[in-house]
Amino acid sequence: MNSTANRIAAIEVKYYQVPLAEILSDAKHGDHTHFELILCKITCEDGTEGVGYTYTGGKGGRAISSLLEDEYKPLLLGKNADQIEEIWDEMEWHLHYVGRGGLVSFAMSAVDIALWDIRCKRENLPLWKVAGGANNTTACYAGGIDLNFSQDKLLSNIQSYLDKGFNAVKIKVGKENYLEDVERVAAVRKLIGPDTVFMVDANYSLSVEQAIVFGKAIEQYDITWFEEPTIPDDYLGFAEIADNINIPLAMGENLHTLHEFGYAIAQSKLSYLQPDASNIGGITGFLRVAKMAKENNLPLCSHGMHELHVSLLASQSHAGYLEVHSFPIDQYTKYPLQLDQNGRAIAPDVVGTGVVFDDALLDQYLIK
Repeated sequence: MNSTANRIAAIEVKYYQVPLAEILSDAKHGDHTHFELILCKITCEDGTEGVGYTYTGGKGGRAISSLLEDEYKPLLLGKNADQIEEIWDEMEWHLHYVGRGGLVSFAMSAVDIALWDIRCKRENLPLWKVAGGANNTTACYAGGIDLNFSQDKLLSNIQSYLDKGFNAVKIKVGKENYLEDVERVAAVRKLIGPDTVFMVDANYSLSVEQAIVFGKAIEQYDITWFEEPTIPDDYLGFAEIADNINIPLAMGENLHTLHEFGYAIAQSKLSYLQPDASNIGGITGFLRVAKMAKENNLPLCSHGMHELHVSLLASQSHAGYLEVHSFPIDQYTKYPLQLDQNGRAIAPDVVGTGVVFDDALLDQYLIK
């Protein structure tokens, strides 16, 4: 290929606010009325385009958009889009002092996913093959944001997941009175029966002591994992919880640097890792965490953006569970998630990342 053909010629950033069909709540983030979507389109000298993106639960999207427009766009114009790993490292160090992790990791993710879209198109292959090629399906679960639902509505929602073919589900916990959560867990287990995989997620809302009390109270309901029982910064607190209950622990969506994942693996006695390509530096960051998980014999799971993660998890031999998230980003794409007859999620067999946004559906929510 001509050395200039893959040079980055243009970068376009778009920021959307997409309303949710109903208010969704969890114990720490509160009410979600919409999600923010930030798109980054990179065009090479020869016209090849790649689209990357990140998202938020409704806050911080404008800042991410500004980082892309004001900081990363001038940095990246003229660079070789083939040099994904080199660009990833340069982006990280460019803003390391003012933004290690956090919003910078979200902005990096949008760029990196666009570059991987270009890489896949250059190779004329779908992402699941380029990223590892272990499989084209992955185990998955339906993850509800449902703490504000009445128990009747919660059970109706869970039934809707079962009706769609899911054989694994997750609910939010973190009520002021933990006994309400215990009652909800018992009711869900009764509804889904003994064979459906069942997880709970506290969104880091509990103290270590509260998490241990609650964990012991729900052990009898065969919980596959207890997600984010306490704040993600308290690595040793996770370990204390793990030592005192008989439910495996999971964490990852709030770890935004590779170093944080390293500390969590070394100190927190986790059983599942849950990186999110929207905030760990995109596909490059996700695959670096995947390598760490494999080296430590931990199943690789995911958080959010299931329309992209389905290909990444399918590509890895040590895949655990794909989270099918309540933010319906894939309703605005041309290849929404599909399940096979065994309840496994199918990676799109489409050249590129497999995430192709439908502008006709999205444009009504464009802010800038």
